[in-house]
Amino acid sequence: MSFSELGLDPLILKSVLTAGYENATPVQMQAIPAALTGRDLLVSSHTGSGKTAAFLLPSIQRMLAEPTVKSMGPRVLVLTPTRELALQVEKAAMTYGKDMRRFRTACLVGGAPYGLQLKRLSQPVDVVVATPGRLIDHLERGKIDFSRLEVLVLDEADRMLDMGFVDDIKAIAARCPAERQTLLFSATLDGVVGNLARELTRDAQRIEIEAVPHKESKIEQRLLFADNMDHKNRLLDALLRDVEMVQAIVFASTKRSTEEISDLLADSGFASDALHGDMQQGQRNRALQRLREGRTKVLVATDVAARGIDVASISHVINFDLPRQAEDYVHRIGRTGRAGRTGIAVSFAGMREGGLVKNIERYTGNRIEVHTLPGLEPTQKPSSGRPASSGRPRSNNGPRSFGDKRPDVQKRSFGERSEPRSYGDRPPRGDSRDNRDRGYRADARPGGDRPVRSDAPRGNRFEQAAVRGPSDVPRMTGDRPARHEGFRGADVPREPNGEVNGNSVEYWEKREREAKAKAAAAATRSYGNRAPGARAGAAQPRGNDNRGGTSRVGVRGRFKD
Repeated sequence: MSFSELGLDPLILKSVLTAGYENATPVQMQAIPAALTGRDLLVSSHTGSGKTAAFLLPSIQRMLAEPTVKSMGPRVLVLTPTRELALQVEKAAMTYGKDMRRFRTACLVGGAPYGLQLKRLSQPVDVVVATPGRLIDHLERGKIDFSRLEVLVLDEADRMLDMGFVDDIKAIAARCPAERQTLLFSATLDGVVGNLARELTRDAQRIEIEAVPHKESKIEQRLLFADNMDHKNRLLDALLRDVEMVQAIVFASTKRSTEEISDLLADSGFASDALHGDMQQGQRNRALQRLREGRTKVLVATDVAARGIDVASISHVINFDLPRQAEDYVHRIGRTGRAGRTGIAVSFAGMREGGLVKNIERYTGNRIEVHTLPGLEPTQKPSSGRPASSGRPRSNNGPRSFGDKRPDVQKRSFGERSEPRSYGDRPPRGDSRDNRDRGYRADARPGGDRPVRSDAPRGNRFEQAAVRGPSDVPRMTGDRPARHEGFRGADVPREPNGEVNGNSVEYWEKREREAKAKAAAAATRSYGNRAPGARAGAAQPRGNDNRGGTSRVGVRGRFKD
């Protein structure tokens, strides 16, 4: 279907045809007529489907009518997750509205100076494209007015939620007029995106266009397994020296990795550049400009470059690190094969990253073929997280595959055993025994190889070690034999311990006499010269103490009386 059949104004249609677009994509054929009616839309479409024109063309056409509110604020607000995507959307808006009278745009993104942005907002502006963080800054400073806002567009809403902008989006939507049109575009409309859509839209029309790329894609996908980081570097060097490579984007997982890989490639003679979120907007713009001009052959970037970069000469996309989200993989490889061209997407996977590969294959519905480079074959085997022989990813309910060899695993039986289980020299417990009886039983636990204890008297173990010998009589837990010579204190005569009657008067009189004697001995204790007999059994009485004082009764220790 051509754009002339979508109900666009001739002035806007002229700009579209001048830009070289003749036929509308499926998402444009359904979204543009629905948006022209003024109804809220929820659109699910994959990257590269032409959704930018799907929300810009009907929004710009609404500005042909005079606004009902007089102010300098925007009439269309577009929120995007990244700076690069915001710059691309603003560029498209200027292309589609270049034939309109006094058509102005503004791009509010982080990493750029406030001065130029404030200058743009000091004049009447029609379309504002912004990232949520920088727009919140201008709102808190009172530099932007939403009183005449007519259309709110959330582009790549799922990505903005993944980046943690949900609170900023709700705060921005609360500042917008209630009588507005809301257009939400996302790769998926489920989960948190669906909850946000229900909160921000009213009676929205749902449009779903191919949530994933179809199988007849012109992007050839390859998978290379790497043993370690050094193997990855050698694979990357070999791929970039291929004669078929024109320009490439290498995706890394961290900002530090992008810098390290870019420096390594530059030392190897490649015209490389880095792109990540910590760079200033001017640096990012210059890196992209060098890539568009062909001066940069290899751009090493994080996922900030997975959306919003449209360079037709990119022939290869290399995933140096696999993305953690399968959806990010689709956006990454979408940087090549633009506008009907062919492209090659190569992914490096570690030996334990088979699960990530499996998730990507399940999400895209396509199997990624495993390739090897001559002389750089992996020396290890990948883990079993990725099926090796089946044509499609195995579900969790199917049998586990072990390749050609299945390990000889013997099932453990918890029922009747053919032979009793043995634990060393201990005889097995019979089936009639109660296994819960864990106490000591002389008949069940003879002790294995442990030597039998002797009935000899226990004295000084160092003195008795030389004369102690084995005994044929095991030690029992009953009455012990009476102790005699050989133990400590054997030289002290002991009287037989007679039976003590604790209820007799003689017993308590004896206890009282012992207590009085003990108290008298404690009262007459001195720290100087001790009186003879003050302490029973004392060897020699002490002389004067170090302080030279006589015997005195006082508090023990360092306290003085």
